[in-house]
Amino acid sequence: MAKSQQTYNKSEKEKKRLKKREDKRKKMEARKLEKEAGGNEGIQFAYVDHNGNLTDTPPDPSRKVKVDASSIEVSIPKTLEGDKEEADFTRTGKVSFFDTSKGFGFIIYAVNQEKYFCHVSGLIDTIAENDNVTFELEKGAKGMNAVKVTLVK
Repeated sequence: MAKSQQTYNKSEKEKKRLKKREDKRKKMEARKLEKEAGGNEGIQFAYVDHNGNLTDTPPDPSRKVKVDASSIEVSIPKTLEGDKEEADFTRTGKVSFFDTSKGFGFIIYAVNQEKYFCHVSGLIDTIAENDNVTFELEKGAKGMNAVKVTLVK
C-alpha cells in the first residue's frame, strides 16, 4: 500500500500558513470596526516648540525669536591669523633595509621603532642602508608607507 505524500513538516507549515491568514483577516475586520465606530484618529497636526521638540499644542507666540537670515553662516569658520598653526607631519627615522635593484626598502621610525615600507617612487633623495632620513606617512594597500623621503644632512 502506498504511503501518504503529506509529511508532518508539510502539515505543520500548512497550519501556520492558515493561522497567519486567519490572523490577518481578524486584524482587518477589527480596523474596519474601529473606523466605523469613529476611533482615535491620532494627532492631526504636529508643532515644533522653541526647543525643537515635536508637540501637539501650538507654540507660545511670546517665546518667538526673530533671527536675521543674513547672520546665519553656513560654512567652515574662518580662522584668525594668530591661531594658525602649521602641523608638522615629518618624521625622522633610519633606513634598515633598501634594495636598489628592486626599488623598495624599510625605514624604522625613531620614536616608536615601527617599520614602514618605502618605495623608490616615494623618494626625493637616493638612500642607502643606515642613512638617517625624514619622511611622511601615507596610507597604502597593506598599511602605512613612507613617502617624501629625504636624507638628513
